[in-house]
Order: sequence, then C-alpha cells, then structure tokens
Amino acid sequence: MTRKQKKNLTRLIISGVFMALGWVFGAEKLIGIAAFLAAYLVIGYDVLFSAFRNILRGQVFDEKFLMAIATVGALAIREWPEAAAVMFFFQLGELFESIAVGKSRKSIAALMDIRPDHAVVIRKDENGSETEETVSPEEVEIGEIIIIRPGERIPLDGEIIEGHTAVNTAALTGESLPADKAVGDKVLSGSVNISGLIRIKTESRYEESTVARILELVENSQEKKAKIESFITRFARYYTPVVVISAAVLALIPPLFFGSWMEWLERALVFLVVSCPCALVVSVPLSFFGGIGGASKKGILIKGANYLEMLSRVDTVVFDKTGTLTKGSFAVSHVAGDRDKLLEIAAHAEAYSTHPIAESIRKAYDGEIIREKIGEVQEIAGHGLSAVIDGKLYHVGNAKLMEKVGAAFDMAEESGSIVYVAEEKNCLGYIVIRDEIKEDAANTIKQLASIGIKKTVMLTGDNQKTAEEVAKEVGVDEVMAELLPADKVGKVEELLEKGCVAFVGDGINDAPVLTRADIGIAMGALGSDAAIESADVVLMDDKPANAATAIRIAKKTMRIVRENIVFALAVKAVILILGAMGVANMWIAVFGDVGVLVIAIMNAMRAMFIK
Repeated sequence: MTRKQKKNLTRLIISGVFMALGWVFGAEKLIGIAAFLAAYLVIGYDVLFSAFRNILRGQVFDEKFLMAIATVGALAIREWPEAAAVMFFFQLGELFESIAVGKSRKSIAALMDIRPDHAVVIRKDENGSETEETVSPEEVEIGEIIIIRPGERIPLDGEIIEGHTAVNTAALTGESLPADKAVGDKVLSGSVNISGLIRIKTESRYEESTVARILELVENSQEKKAKIESFITRFARYYTPVVVISAAVLALIPPLFFGSWMEWLERALVFLVVSCPCALVVSVPLSFFGGIGGASKKGILIKGANYLEMLSRVDTVVFDKTGTLTKGSFAVSHVAGDRDKLLEIAAHAEAYSTHPIAESIRKAYDGEIIREKIGEVQEIAGHGLSAVIDGKLYHVGNAKLMEKVGAAFDMAEESGSIVYVAEEKNCLGYIVIRDEIKEDAANTIKQLASIGIKKTVMLTGDNQKTAEEVAKEVGVDEVMAELLPADKVGKVEELLEKGCVAFVGDGINDAPVLTRADIGIAMGALGSDAAIESADVVLMDDKPANAATAIRIAKKTMRIVRENIVFALAVKAVILILGAMGVANMWIAVFGDVGVLVIAIMNAMRAMFIK
C-alpha cells in the first residue's frame, strides 16, 4: 500500500472505533452522539473540504458533492449513525478503488521498468586510447560501441560484435526462456544480458529504439478512450444534476400534499446516496485499464481502450502468410531420390552461394562440405548453376536448367521451390524447399474458432498451389493467392463490407493493409517502425497464437464492462424506487452506492488476469 492508502486505512480504523463506541453508548445519549460526530469528521473532513472547494470552482455535481449533501442532511435530521456510516463506507469504497487501480497499474509499471538508466560507451580519450564512459542512453550515437555486462539491461538496439551471452526478453515478448546470442546476432533494448560480457554496435538512437517506442505506446494507450467509456463520462455529467434535482423535488413537493417533511427529506437523502454514479465512473475505465495491463503481461501492446473495444467485435481475421503463419525462412521439406547423395551434391554446388535456398540446402546436409572437391562453378542467371565436383559435371537448378542442358526429367508435382539435380544429362532427382509453417499456426486457427471468430482468411502473393497447401495445413477457411500489396487492400475492403475485420501481418510490408482493416495487428514487430506506426495492436513476439489471446482479452474485458454497467444500473434503479417509496433506508442506500462500487471494482480487476 502507498503512504496515502495507509493513512486512509488508519482513518478508517479510528473512525470505525468511534462508530463502535457510538453504538455502545447509543445515539440517544450525548456521548454516543459525540462519538458518531467524531467518526464522521475523522473520515469525512476531506470529502467536505473537496466538495466546498469544487463548488467555489464551479464543479458542483460530483460524487463528493452528493456525499456531502446526503450526510449533512442526515445530521440535520439527527440520523447520526447513518451520516457517519455513509461517509465511512464511501471512504472504504474509495480505498478499494485506489488499491484496485494500483494493482492494475503494476503490470504496466513492470513494463515501464524496461527503461535503461545508462549506457557504457567506448570512446577515445585525448591520447587516442579507448576508455569506458557512462552516459545517458540519449547521448549515444548510431554506430558507437557499448559494453553490456551480465545483469545489465541493454540500453539500445544493436548487433553483437564481441562476446556471447543469454538474453532475457521476458519484459518485451512475455517469453520466459532466455535466448542465446552471439557475434552477428541482433539484440533489442529493454532486454537483459544474463550471462556474458558483450560489445554491441548500436543501430539506432535511443528515441528510435525498441524500448522507447514501446514506452511511448504504453504511455499513450490510456489517452484513447473507448466509445462506451466516453459515453459513461458524458452520462455521469448529465446524470448527477438530474438526480440532485430529482432529490430536491422529492424533498419539497410531496410534503405539500402528504405532509411529514422529515420523512420525505430522509427519502430524498436515501435517493441522493444511492444515485452516486461512482460504480460506473470508476469500474468502466478500470476494466479497460486492467485489460490493457493484462495484455501487456502477455507481450501484447494495445494502443488504447478504443482498440480494445473494437477488437472485441472482430468476427473475421485475415492473415498474411509469409512471416505470419509461416516462418519466412526456407527449409528442405522433401527429397525425391537418394537423399544423402542429392543433398551432398547440391550442398557442394551451392557452397559459395548466399541465396536463401542455398542456405537451406546446406543446413539440411548433415555432412561436411569439402571445398577441395569443388571445381569450376558456373552460375546461370534465372536457372541455377553448373559445378564440377570430384571431377564430374553436375547441374543444380530449376526445370528451365534441366531443359537447357537436355536432361530428361519428370516434372515435380509438389508445391514449393523445386531444385533438380542432374549428372551430365541424367536427372538424379529433386529437392523440395518450402517456407516452414509455424508450430502454433494451426492451433491459432482452432483458438479463433473456439472464441467465436466466424471466418479466417489468408492473403499471400505466393502461387495458388503453395498457398492452398499452407491454408489446408493450418485450417483457414479461405485463401487468396498471387496478390500484390494493393490487391491485399482491395480484398480486405471487400471483407469489411461483411463484418468487423482484423488483419494480422508481420509488419514489414503490410502497413497499408494494417491501416485499412478495422484492427491492424502487427506480429513479431519489434524493430519494425512501419508496424508500430500502422498497427493498433502490436504483438511483441513471433507467435500468431497471441492474436487469438488479444481477442480473448478484449472479449473478456468488454464482458466485464457490460456486467458492471447492467449490475450497477439495475441495483441502483431498484433501490431508487424503493427509496422514493420509503421502503429502503439509509443502510440499503449505502449498499446501493458503496457495496455496488466495491463489487464492480472487484469484478473489473478480473480483466487483469487472462489465462
């Protein structure tokens, strides 16, 4: 608890003791009345002062004004216990609210801890010798060398040029397992160096770094209110004057016809207490705050409550293929022929190539590449290459190369990139290379179906056959292939006419579609400026399943918001009617205000906990 919360708790305890004494001695005796008045002043002096100060400032109709009017009125009609109890339970509700807001801030506060305090940069002194200089991260330029020791937080994005270590990225991605990093690997600001001393060459200034962009997103997320949240704020602005006027009418008009001014005044005070809109004004934004905080613990950044609300209404999810449902990296999926021999020949032929397909072949080959075996290598643009290996001529490439060298071959039926291998004019077989599907891609589609998503679609610029095979394997409902970036926007616009659409992309070349969809979800987007600018939701890892988690969080948050609104309005409506009829007394009114507030707050806190 904060110092202020502890102070208020102490006041509540002291006030509670005085109230207990009041009940012991009785409200009819002077000592009992004094005890109740002491309890009232100890716990309510700040409410009375705030109400008076707000009136002077022209801010009349708020919950403190309602509490002040109701309790002073109760004192005026000599209802000492009710006056003290109303103020006591109002402050108890305020304490619950404060604690709840503090808890919901913790996950976001934990994320804010990723801000680095300093950077140790290598610079040259007057004699030209290297020295370590500790500076603010904002003072480090692009291309400078910084040192990160074990246990320190990485202050800037960069590439490791010396050393190896394990890096904890949990604060960024939610992934608890550390990632091994060595020379040539990229590391992101905000992650923690665990085991080894490393030197990094910086690739961005601090204000452009991953950690700075994430912090900016979090800091701005609360400024964007959901429609329902804005409605509640406007509702309370008009609702409070209406109930004050209604209470005044209830206190003044009926006695003219039915008499008993004190009885109708008491009913009006009950009406005032129960009409306080605290439960709505507090619990609705708290629910959204909790939802955004709970999402951040999962490595999901939602840019505002308005996007959380829109995300809950999504019924169609559109995925990019490469880098989203697939890894965006090639791997050998099938070899037709003698696997060991074909991979050995292809790996030696492609030994010096930097093409991704060549890299995937070398990775699949289990043996050692003996460069002495490789003779002359001739690259044939758009076809492949010819290479002399162990004195024999081999051709490694596509079907066009086989036709060019006159090798007889059977056209492969599989989808993907086909690499044929021929010795002279004798085709030995072929190697199928495909983009790997992510392990959780199929499970993502199942999760989306289980939470009520009506349709899943995959858009890709890849050929139709490959796209259909990937779509079948992961289980999407519809696939659209051979699309240019502009075509993707057009397809999304067609889907927008039929429902609420979320687009999930890898954030590199999907900015136009991310912007056009109702909700743009950039996945694995750390380090992608276009994604963070264009997307409404940023998933800080490479798992498409987190798109389903984001939607689940949004749906749960909105369900909690609606529960609180319906519960608060229903209870208050019943007690208002009973109060006007004289059935409900001040104690029931206290439950209608503070009890409903506490229950709504506790319900709102559930938004922070998402499985």
